[in-house]
Amino acid sequence: MKTLRQVPVGGSARVVKLYGEGAVKRRIMDMGITKGVDVRVRKVAPLGDPIEVTVRGYELSIRLADAQTIEVE
Repeated sequence: MKTLRQVPVGGSARVVKLYGEGAVKRRIMDMGITKGVDVRVRKVAPLGDPIEVTVRGYELSIRLADAQTIEVE
């Protein structure tokens, strides 16, 4: 299983499944990260957390803990 956390800077991936429960999963879905959407990793913060991704034409910062719950291909 490959997660969004493992995608290198400049790389793209398609979301396969969201893990997590309740409010965490709902917050990720509200940000536009849903099954089947393409995500591109733009930048990583100097200390590695958070990462900046492009989703549906806009930039979004995601904590590594949340990125670990997003399965991609």
